[in-house]
Amino acid sequence: MTIEIDLTDVRRDYEAHGITRKDMDSDPFVQFAGWLQRARDLELLDATAMTLATADANGRPSARIVLLKHVDSDGFCWYCDSRSQKGRELDTNPQAALLFYWRDLSRQVRVHGTVKPLPADDAEKYFLMRPEGSRFSAAASLQSADIESRSALEDEVLRLRAAFPDGDVPRPEAWLGYRLSPEYFEFWQGQDNRFHDRIVYTPAESGWVMKRISP
Repeated sequence: MTIEIDLTDVRRDYEAHGITRKDMDSDPFVQFAGWLQRARDLELLDATAMTLATADANGRPSARIVLLKHVDSDGFCWYCDSRSQKGRELDTNPQAALLFYWRDLSRQVRVHGTVKPLPADDAEKYFLMRPEGSRFSAAASLQSADIESRSALEDEVLRLRAAFPDGDVPRPEAWLGYRLSPEYFEFWQGQDNRFHDRIVYTPAESGWVMKRISP
C-alpha cells in the first residue's frame, strides 16, 4: 500500500513581539533561564521537555524527548540508562544537541555542546527523589533492549517489589546523569510572514559573542 500525505497547505501565523539584541542578556544561560521561567509561569504543558539529538560513530542521528532536570552555568542535565541507545551513542560520540520548543510563546532554543556523565552520587541523589513506581520501572528495565513481552517486564517489577517490599529498590549502576556543556545557543522567536528573529551566542575568550542570523 502506498501512502502519500500532502502537508504543503498546513501552516499557521506567528503572533509575538520581536526580539532585538538589546532585549537579550549578555549571558545565554541567564537568557535561557528567563525564557524557561516564562514558560513555567504560564504553566505550559511539558515546559521542561527537550529534544535530545545524538549520533552514532557513523554519524547516523537519532532524537527523542527527555526532561531537563537541572541547568546552571556548567550546562544542561538529564538522567537515563547509560545502556540505552542515547547512552551508547554518547559514549561513542559525546557531542549532542538540545531543542526546547514552547509553542504557545512561538519560541525555540537550540543548544549544541559536549556531553559528559555526572558523578554517580548525583544520579543516586536524584534517583532517590523519584516516585517509587518510577524507581522500580528503571530498575526493571534495560532501556532500549529487546524484551519478550510487556508482561515479562511487569513480572520483573513484581519480582523486585517482592525483593524490596519497603520500596527501597537500589539504583542500577548504569542509570546515570549527563551534562551538556554548551558551545552554541540559538534563541528563535517566531514572527509574521516567517520573518523570524534568531539570536545566536558563541563562546569567546571574554564570555559570549552575540549575533543575529537570517531567518
